[in-house]
Amino acid sequence: MFIALFEHTPALYSAILVSVVAFTVRTCVSLHPYSGAGKPPLYGDFEAQRHWMEITYNLPISEWYFNTSRNNLEHWGLDYPPLTAYHSWLCGAISFQLDPHWVALETSRGHESYAHKLFMRRTVLVTDLLLYFTAVWAFVHVLFRTQPVTHKVGLAAVLLLQPGLILIDHGHFQYNCASLGLALWGIVAVSSHFDLLGSVAFSLALNFKQMELYHSVPFFCYLLGKALRSRSPTQKVTLLGITVVTTFGVLWLPFLADMETALQVLRRQFPFERGLYEDKVANVWCTVSVFVKLQRLLSAASVLRLTLFTTVAAILPSSWALLRNPTPYTFILALGNSSLAFFLFSFQVHEKSILLAALPLSLLAHWHPFASLWFGVLASFSMYPLLTRDRLALPCWALSLLFLMLSLAFLQIRQRRVSPHQKLLFAGCVGLLLATCSLSHLVTPPPKYPHLFPLATSVVSCVQLLGFLGYLHYLQFTAGDGKDIKTHNE
Repeated sequence: MFIALFEHTPALYSAILVSVVAFTVRTCVSLHPYSGAGKPPLYGDFEAQRHWMEITYNLPISEWYFNTSRNNLEHWGLDYPPLTAYHSWLCGAISFQLDPHWVALETSRGHESYAHKLFMRRTVLVTDLLLYFTAVWAFVHVLFRTQPVTHKVGLAAVLLLQPGLILIDHGHFQYNCASLGLALWGIVAVSSHFDLLGSVAFSLALNFKQMELYHSVPFFCYLLGKALRSRSPTQKVTLLGITVVTTFGVLWLPFLADMETALQVLRRQFPFERGLYEDKVANVWCTVSVFVKLQRLLSAASVLRLTLFTTVAAILPSSWALLRNPTPYTFILALGNSSLAFFLFSFQVHEKSILLAALPLSLLAHWHPFASLWFGVLASFSMYPLLTRDRLALPCWALSLLFLMLSLAFLQIRQRRVSPHQKLLFAGCVGLLLATCSLSHLVTPPPKYPHLFPLATSVVSCVQLLGFLGYLHYLQFTAGDGKDIKTHNE
């Protein structure tokens, strides 16, 4: 198998080769269409990212989040936290040096020249290499330093070749690799007892994308649980608090000149008026809508309260368990539980938010390779309606097959046998999901139900995600009280 080739290869060469393969795969996917390609007037996420470069480079900070004569918020107004804005400014500054037309104020809307598309794709590749690639190798080498080379290479390959992240960032076009990479750096740091550095890294992740709130409760509970068990709990909690507040303060400083500016930045990040969920997302509310239209029965405020209550209820058991038993292993399980709870039950969920759950499930490949394999395939195909619209169906199938082969090879390295019942369950559940995806290409839906197959894909995915939520809770509540990650290595 591919991974077995590294058994007698020096670790550095192995890391380089796997990274080159992962980089090449990303480059190949980037040759496919992106969100909104050739679809005026709004285009898609590609234009949104380009527009943010245009706005941040040409306008003063005081106008970035406000609707003005030069900044029409109806055309992809900036709605991510300050670190994304700074990243957009940097990319915009480089873009201006290469070709001022790419970020010319107002006249560059919808710009899609070949050279500019290459530049935009490369900004994602560079961001991915600097933040996500480095975090993956830090994770496998720092937390599993005693494991053989083949194990570390296999784990890194599984993490670097997650189909969902590659398809969204390098196909659809986003920078999830930045926030997920920073979050992973935070996981590595706090799992290695560098709690202050980990707090900085996760604060940066949260200030790049507000969806990192999906991971925030486990970070809080893990650090608090560790602090309460330290020799100086008060001092430890105080230092952690100062670190987080200082990091946020530095990033938000330009927006703290007056209260209205700060509130506007927050309002842009949490647009509750947009609706309960986006399109055909594989969460509970989209599934429930097949039978009951909640937004017709309840007021907007009641729906918001319902989502808040169910999300908190789904998060609390795992958070309490982590607070009582804060180990790196239970921390990663809690990250999976929290992100799944947010995805399944919270308000204004996007299809792409499943990537936040895919990160901790990928990290669990060391302990539970079969579950990680299953979730990797499930996460990518749960976004199939979105990927189909972006003409990314072919790379979705190809990447998922590659990921499946790598994961099976990793199963052999871990010497984990999959029972016949597990194989049957996997074949049935994933087979049904793939069938709904295939039917969307092969069968014309009834005129009365034009979205039949995308909705079926979402419902089938949702049921399996609920199963994973229950499974992860079971693993967390039955985990031991080991003090070190090595306790759970086998």
